[in-house]
Amino acid sequence: MDRPQSNYFGAGPAQLPLPVLQQAAKDLINFQNEGLGIGEISHRSKKAKNVITDTKAHLKELFGVPDTHEVFFLQGGGTTGFSSVAANMSAAYLGKTGKVGTAAYLVTGSWSEKSAQECERLGVPTEVIFNVKKETGKYTTIPDVSTWASKLDAEKHSYVYFCENETVHGVEWPAQLPAELVNSKIPIVADLSSDVLSRKIDISNYSLILAGAQKNIGLAGLTIYIIKKDLLDDMSKVSPAQLREHQLPVAPIATDYPTVVKNDSAYNTIPIFTLHIIDLVLKGLMEKGGLAKQQEENEEKARILYTALDKFPDFYNLPVDKKYRSKMNVVFTLKKDGLEDKFIEEAASLNLTGLKGHRSVGGFRASLYNAVELSSVKLLAEFVTKFAEDNQ
Repeated sequence: MDRPQSNYFGAGPAQLPLPVLQQAAKDLINFQNEGLGIGEISHRSKKAKNVITDTKAHLKELFGVPDTHEVFFLQGGGTTGFSSVAANMSAAYLGKTGKVGTAAYLVTGSWSEKSAQECERLGVPTEVIFNVKKETGKYTTIPDVSTWASKLDAEKHSYVYFCENETVHGVEWPAQLPAELVNSKIPIVADLSSDVLSRKIDISNYSLILAGAQKNIGLAGLTIYIIKKDLLDDMSKVSPAQLREHQLPVAPIATDYPTVVKNDSAYNTIPIFTLHIIDLVLKGLMEKGGLAKQQEENEEKARILYTALDKFPDFYNLPVDKKYRSKMNVVFTLKKDGLEDKFIEEAASLNLTGLKGHRSVGGFRASLYNAVELSSVKLLAEFVTKFAEDNQ
């Protein structure tokens, strides 16, 4: 089982390492000589449970997850996470304090904006600490912490939420979170869907992490969660009746975090094949040298492409503040009209695909996820250089 070299830069579902797909294809037919494919075995069987256990262990090892945190998996993606976060985190605050808290959102792009909107739609008191687009007209930066940290209030806010990497707009938070945010004593919740396992981070700074698998580490259909164990205890103190009494949403049982953790992510039928894909990716990362090695490679890929684009400031427009440029999603437009279709067609002729920008913003987007080879990025850098030289 093989295929031609893929130079695919789509934002998700995204490219996966070929060895992962080759092994997964075999396992889909006959998993560990079971005589059945992995998608056919019971999610409560010993082999399925081993997949859950192994994936959790590998994730903990790669990320350096401390004993204070637990790992679990939920069906769905980031959008499911928007609602599950709002319901479970508001329950945790009520369980801890006996009061209804206000969820705080830091909006730097369309995904954090949608999450804040979902929180509000569910009836959870919501405060947008800042919305970059409303304040500047576009999502291209992250405000200096001095302009918003004073708005955070541990007595008021049940959690503070941000999207670490905005896939559509190409804005990424620094790996080192602002000290003012970390020291706020407010539980930090982050969506890492499009940069999960692309770099080293300090897990202890986060109270809850969610990451849809389909952009950087797997197939669509599953989301990774890493949560502080004390939050699970707080959530368990509150009954559905108490939540309704305080006009807070009750999480559906399949997305009730304590229930999911208690049942080892298998309260309902977990998509075990999808989870197996994630585990194969994790094992590949470990064999490669872990996150330090992957981060080094990702930084090199981003450097190569941004350098090529920056050579032509009169031809390419890179809207994002350099300090917050995403290493996963490089967004750009052309300053000269009428060349967009030509760019896509000529790129495709060189087997460079998946470069169209999100439909809401247009332009172009090259997603440099873990599975994108360095050689593919070099080819793209050569193409953007030649295209600018030929069309200025």
